[in-house]
Order: sequence, then structure tokens, then C-alpha cells
Amino acid sequence: MSIYKEFCTETVDENGCLINIDFHYPDNFNFGYDVVDKIAERTPEKRAMVWCNTESEEHFFTFSDIKRMSNKAANVLLSSGIKRGDRVIVALKRHYEYWFLAVALHKIGAVMIPVTHMLTADDFIYRLNASDAKAIVATPFNNVPVHVLEAVRKGSFNLKLWTVQQTVEGFRNLTEEIDEAEDTLERQETKATDPMVLYFTSGTTGYPKGVIHDYTYPLAHIVTAAYWQQAEDDGLHFTVSETGWAKASWGKIYGQWLVGSAVMVFDFDNFDPRQLATVINKYKVTSFCAPPTIYRYLVKKGVPELPSLKHTSTAGEYLNPEIFRLFKEKTGLELHEGYGQTETTLLAANFKGMKAVDGSLGVPSPQYDVRLILKDGSEPKRGEIGEIVVVPKDGKKPLGIFSAYLGNEELYKEAWRGGVYHTGDSAWMDDNGALWFNGRFDDIIKSGGFRIGPGEIEDILISHPAVLECSVIGVPDPLRGQAVKAIVVLTEGYEPSHDLDKEIKEYCNSRLAEYKWIRIVEFTHEMPKTISGKIKKAEQRNAAMN
Repeated sequence: MSIYKEFCTETVDENGCLINIDFHYPDNFNFGYDVVDKIAERTPEKRAMVWCNTESEEHFFTFSDIKRMSNKAANVLLSSGIKRGDRVIVALKRHYEYWFLAVALHKIGAVMIPVTHMLTADDFIYRLNASDAKAIVATPFNNVPVHVLEAVRKGSFNLKLWTVQQTVEGFRNLTEEIDEAEDTLERQETKATDPMVLYFTSGTTGYPKGVIHDYTYPLAHIVTAAYWQQAEDDGLHFTVSETGWAKASWGKIYGQWLVGSAVMVFDFDNFDPRQLATVINKYKVTSFCAPPTIYRYLVKKGVPELPSLKHTSTAGEYLNPEIFRLFKEKTGLELHEGYGQTETTLLAANFKGMKAVDGSLGVPSPQYDVRLILKDGSEPKRGEIGEIVVVPKDGKKPLGIFSAYLGNEELYKEAWRGGVYHTGDSAWMDDNGALWFNGRFDDIIKSGGFRIGPGEIEDILISHPAVLECSVIGVPDPLRGQAVKAIVVLTEGYEPSHDLDKEIKEYCNSRLAEYKWIRIVEFTHEMPKTISGKIKKAEQRNAAMN
């Protein structure tokens, strides 16, 4: 029996479709001890992770390995003064050390802050200032140590710095220290209500928000893994995501291990659809989850035979019905779309036991009371657009909904205004109870599986001397889903030109992480605005569609 059944009671129908789920767990629930270590004690040789990279290196880890290596990493952290409540930034790409460190941080009660390796020095400075992190553990590759050291120097931060695999000047070598550490660990005191993980997510104005989840967060991903991704006990689940994104929490560790599935990790930099298919076939991946961008590339390049795959799922951006059709035609597999946010776990999906409907977010998760509401708080009619909200079932914060915005209680209260959690996303419901995404109220751009807030890009754009006024939007792109477009009103004395277009792109993109790069610049004489002076981004997006 999968260990997850010890923490919940499920009700399913004759098709295996989830009708209801109730959770029960101890006040000191800790994923590291109560899931990883328990599985290791009961079935030490049970497979936990299959890891490979583009250099044909491969490693196979059992739960006993994860227990031992996380204990070692925890002892290194404790002996270095990292304690319960301390925040640690982790920029480890897809290196297998991430899984040792994540479990170790959970075991000692420290707060993990996963970040992408694509951050610039200024990105690190912002996150360090906002979080008051005590340490950074970084990949030695992609100039990440250079950016970290520049951030530390500019901000005069007093931090513990580690890299893995290689020794880098200015950093301790965590891999070496783990090798030398003791592999036994006494259980550290933690509470289920303690902060466990902090993700920075893009907002529409200003800089990223810090989203904090507590120690119950892994349990809320049981539905994600078992009923949407359909990861199986003793199966091998592969979610395409770098560990710096919340998508990794959704698909590369918590729910999958709870249901007894191993996780497949492919450490790569440049996406190659043929390489990805080779990994799926070589290691006999049974369930696969990726953003629509990946499926678009696979279809465009010609989907190979994928005989081991039993289930495929997708989320993060618009899924074109044609991609759904072509992928199913080639593989016989339907793409099961799902929906949620960094602030939540899975809110809606095309679930197990249901026929997947292309283009639909699926039905609300039985884990939550998900509804649509209008501005006046009433519920819309079928087919009428409303905002997706989550209503507490028992007056308490639902499991898996974030517990705070870092340092911003007012913003958290605003998200929970009226006693319900407001997603900021709009949708309509059809006669079958399925949700269909309409758009965001807050203008988030979804490009290549990444979520991008226009505010950060606009802050850099406006600092260019030629830019008087600007607006950043997402526009349709055949491969990325959306591309970042900058609409610019020029300062007096400047004229639109190819050279100025290039100059503005280079100026901004050299200061932005690559996934945020401006792909298109449009010069205009004036912006469409509301009476209060706000730029009508929806109007700009509509113009870009026509």
C-alpha cells in the first residue's frame, strides 16, 4: 500500500474517479521523516530517483540512499549553524544534490527557497534582501557563482555559500562535505504549520512576490500525482521542470514519492525533443508531464514511438487543440490539462477516470471548493465568465493553499478578501461542469512554460533614455505559447528605427534572465488608457491578436 493512504481517506466512483478526499496527519508532520525515512525503513531498496544527463552519466537512487544522503546534508547544515526557520536559497538546476538538500532542509526545519539558475546578480540581490537568507547553495555552472558573488559584493551580505560537484573560489564544496558527514540524524523538532518552502513568483507590478507554504504542502500534492499525473506505485514519473520553479514541487518529489513512484530527472540545458524521447524510452517512463511548449516541439519534430508511457499531462499555458489531436493520433494518449498556481496546488484538471477534453482546464478538484464568482460576489450562469476562487470548506485555510506572502500581510489579506482565495484568473464553466480558461486579471505572461510579470521588465525598459513610456505584454508565439512584447513611446528627440529596436532589446535583455527576454519591440505615439490613466493592456493584447 502506498504510504500516502496513511495520511488521507479517499472516496472514488466506479471509474476510479476521485469524489472526495479528507486528510489526517500529526501536528509535527514532516515529509523528510514521515515519508522518505518511513519508506526507506520499510522498503530500503525501493527506487526513488533515476537521474541522467546529456553526458550519458546516470545514477539510480533508492529511498535508503535518499534517507542517508539527506541525513548527511542535514548534518552539514546543522554543523554550519543553519537551524529551524533559517532561509536557504537553492539554485541547483536539475542536479541530483537538489533532492538530498531539499529533504535535508525539511528535516532540520529550514525554509528552502528554490530559484532558477537563470537569475542575474540583481535578481539575487532582490531575493536576498527580501528573504534575509542565511545561505545559498548554487550550481557551479552557467556563471551562477559569478552572479552570486557579484550580488554578495554589491549588497554586502554575510552569507554561507556552497556549490556542488566542483570547488569554486569563494564557495564551500557541499558535495565533499556531504561525503564526509555522519549519516545518522536525530529527529529535529518541526511543526506542520512551520514555513517549509518559499517561492518567488512574478507579479504584474513591481518585483516578485514571496509565496510561503507550510509542511502540509507535500500532502496536498497527493491529488496532483495520483489523480492528475496518474503516477503509479513502482512506476517512473517524469515532469519537465528545473528545480527553481514550483512545477518541480508539483512533479518531481512530493506527490510522486507519496504515491510510491520514482521520479525521472534529466539534467540538460538546451531542450532537444529527440533527446527527451530517448530518455523516456530508455528508462521506461510510465507517466509524463510537461508544458504545452514541449508537446508542440515533439509534434513539430515528429513524435516517436513512446511505448512505456501510460499517461500524459500538461499545464502552464494554452494547449492548442491541434497539438492535442496530433499527439493522441501518434501515441494514443490524451493530454490531460491541469490548472493551479504557485500559491496553490492543483485546483482543476482532467482527472483519472474522466475523458480528457482538449482545451479545458478540467473539473474542479474534489480537494477544494472551487467556484466562479462575479464582481458582486454572486455566481455566474453557465457559460458566463467569472473569477476562479477557493472557498474554505470548514472555515480553515485549505490544505495546499499558501500561508503567507513574504513580508506583505496586506497583499495576503487582499488575496483572501471576502473570506475566499482569489486566484486572479477568469474562466467559464460549461454544462458538464468543466472550466475553460479565459485569461488573467493581472496580465501574467506565460512563455515557454515560464510565468513572467511585466512589471520587472517595464522597470528596466523605462530606464533606457529613449523610452518615455512603456507597456509589456504577451503575444501569441507558435513555439513559446507567448512571446514578450514591449510597446514603447519614445522620448522627444528619438525616432523609431531598426537600430533603436536592437539597442533597446540589447539594453534590456542584458539585464534580464533569458526566459524574460524581449522578443518584439513596437513603437507607438500613445498608449490606450483608462480615465484613471492606467494602460489598457487587454486592448493592446487584442490588437496584437488581430
